[in-house]
Amino acid sequence: MSTPVWDPEQYLRFADERTRPLRDLLARVPVLPHEPAARILDIGCGPGNSTAVLRERWPGARITGLDNSAEMLATARAEGEPTADYLLADARGYDPDPAAPDLIVSNAALQWIGFTPEHGAAGPAGHLDLLPRWAAALEPGGVIAFQVPGNFDSPSHTLLAGLRRSPRWRDALGEGATRAGVHEPGAYLAALAGAGCAADVWETTYSTLLPGADPVLEWVKGTALRPVLTRLTDPAERAAFLAEYGALLREAYPAGPYGTVFPFRRIFAVGVKR
Repeated sequence: MSTPVWDPEQYLRFADERTRPLRDLLARVPVLPHEPAARILDIGCGPGNSTAVLRERWPGARITGLDNSAEMLATARAEGEPTADYLLADARGYDPDPAAPDLIVSNAALQWIGFTPEHGAAGPAGHLDLLPRWAAALEPGGVIAFQVPGNFDSPSHTLLAGLRRSPRWRDALGEGATRAGVHEPGAYLAALAGAGCAADVWETTYSTLLPGADPVLEWVKGTALRPVLTRLTDPAERAAFLAEYGALLREAYPAGPYGTVFPFRRIFAVGVKR
């Protein structure tokens, strides 16, 4: 799988909608062991919108944002939360700072990290395998909090998968263009409990009204479509793919008089180290 090239500007076109689940997640995070001077690690911080929300909640905290995209981190430093520390690193091989963090947060990033449908399956380490490592690094009473998209069975994703496998695109894209996914809530509950955490796991489906022409296409251009756009370097091929995919999305998500209704499911988890 190619590492996606990220576009901070495209991602932030829907900054409020993308940040709302994080705010709902943090509302369930209890008081941290070293408040107000907590140590917080934001894994997959992207362009810094998540780090800025963390600073709002914990103004006196020491916050470190980690991401594997230099483009995203450049935007985070300039526009996100400039008082945080930022680190270019891959979460799969990163071990949290020896100074035990009070809170490890991941906002819509785990789905990109070594997903395997079955925990313990052959291949890259599934992102469930990160949770015991993170829990072990936490301060006693510290917290792991993350949210991931749960909409991989939605038309936005199934249509994309079908198009990638179609005769026209399968050689260029196929299954290798993306390998992202999540587990059902019960798997995260079991993983956090097994890592020694008191766990709270839930899900929410947001119905968002998106404005403008082809708004669902513009939404996925910032996230799920990044691996495809990374591979399609020829402008004519890229335009042809987007035209075909956009037509499918318009049929699946018809525009109404006030915009286009776009439901998206999120899975949330908070684990407190015992």
